[in-house]
Amino acid sequence: MSTKRWIKASLGLGALALLAVVGSHLALVDIHHGEGDLGLEWNILRVCFGVIIVSQVTALVTLMKVLRRKAVGDAKE
Repeated sequence: MSTKRWIKASLGLGALALLAVVGSHLALVDIHHGEGDLGLEWNILRVCFGVIIVSQVTALVTLMKVLRRKAVGDAKE
C-alpha cells in the first residue's frame, strides 16, 4: 500500500478513534451509575478499544513509512 493510502487510512481511523473515546465515555458513565444490564456497555468498550488500538498501530506504521521515505530522500541529496 502506498504512503498516501496509509496516511488517508490513518486519518480516517483517527477520526473513528475520537468517536470511540466519546462512546467509551458514555458506556463508562452507564457502568458507573450501575444501570441494569451492562452487557451492551461492556461490548461497546471492547469495540472502542479495538478501534483505538488499530488506529494507533496504523498511525505508527504510517509515521515509520514517512520517516523512511524522508530518510531515503535525504540520503539522495
